[in-house]
Amino acid sequence: MTDENQQEFGIHSIYLKDVSFEAPNSPEVFKTQFQPEIQMNLNIDTNKVEDDVYEVILSVTVTAKANDKSAFLVELQQAGVFTIKGFDEENLGPMLGIYCPNVLFPYARESVASLVTKGGFPQLLLEPVNFEALYAQHMQEQPDSVQ
Repeated sequence: MTDENQQEFGIHSIYLKDVSFEAPNSPEVFKTQFQPEIQMNLNIDTNKVEDDVYEVILSVTVTAKANDKSAFLVELQQAGVFTIKGFDEENLGPMLGIYCPNVLFPYARESVASLVTKGGFPQLLLEPVNFEALYAQHMQEQPDSVQ
């Protein structure tokens, strides 16, 4: 096997790129029985930094409503810089859309839990995410994707 066929994956850095926490209806929201409806939205963006080096940004938005009022809103971008070398186009997409977000999600999950707790609310642990299923769904929604 030549060096051209070697696959390489490396993590350069993992960092919190942007974060926001809002509790628009405090302190009133603390006066009620807190049984929130939680909604989570995810988005993944990738940027090529240089040859074989990519920034992957996992954007997480978590909203909690109690009695039809917003209890809190957390928005964060958990990012990482990765070396992904030796993968063909067919496998590069899954590396960027599945593998890298799987690396980033535990960091985002911890940040959300910490922010919610520091905001005075009960601990919130986000459920695990199946990035493989999300990636497959995204690829089906792309009209010009090759499967």
